[in-house]
Amino acid sequence: MTVLVGKKAPHFSASAVINGEEIVENFSLEQYLGKNHVVFFFYPKDFTFVCPTELHAFQAQLDEFEKRGVKVVACSTDTEESHYNWLQMPKDNGGIQGITYPIVADTSKTISTNFGVLFGSYDYNDHGNLIANGPMIAFRGLFLIDKEGVVMHQTVNHLPLGRSVDETLRIVDALQHVEQNGEVCPANWEKGQDAMDASFKGVAEYLSKH
Repeated sequence: MTVLVGKKAPHFSASAVINGEEIVENFSLEQYLGKNHVVFFFYPKDFTFVCPTELHAFQAQLDEFEKRGVKVVACSTDTEESHYNWLQMPKDNGGIQGITYPIVADTSKTISTNFGVLFGSYDYNDHGNLIANGPMIAFRGLFLIDKEGVVMHQTVNHLPLGRSVDETLRIVDALQHVEQNGEVCPANWEKGQDAMDASFKGVAEYLSKH
């Protein structure tokens, strides 16, 4: 797995479905540079089981992300047409109707590869033919990207393990607290709690109170 924390998020330009109904070409995260933090997350496949629970969970908290000036963007290796069709399917039938944030189509699998979350790789067999080792879909990768386009946080789950949207919000709050106050956030920190100075004195004072 590629560790991207502290590095610029890989550039891409790809088709996506936005607002749950419009297919656009050349969608890129660069439109948010200098303006917004971005939560960019990968999921394995459309029309599956754990995936819609995550997509709906992010939508349910979308107002909380937007209050913080954070853009949420999803991505899988399915086509934009597949995304669109899944978006027309009601939630009660396993669909993701009602999702409004962008869903990127990584049909070439280059985005998943560059972010280090592609489950599988290409190789050649004994006859020189190109073959795939693995399902060639994305793990459940999630990347928090700051306004300068730098990855500040990443997690990667295996296919059956769903993520916590509350934890993602907590990490967003921690990053924004650090940026705004110059303090560091200790273990299990949540918005509104004490943070601490990045010094031995600051650590000692924090520990003495907790």
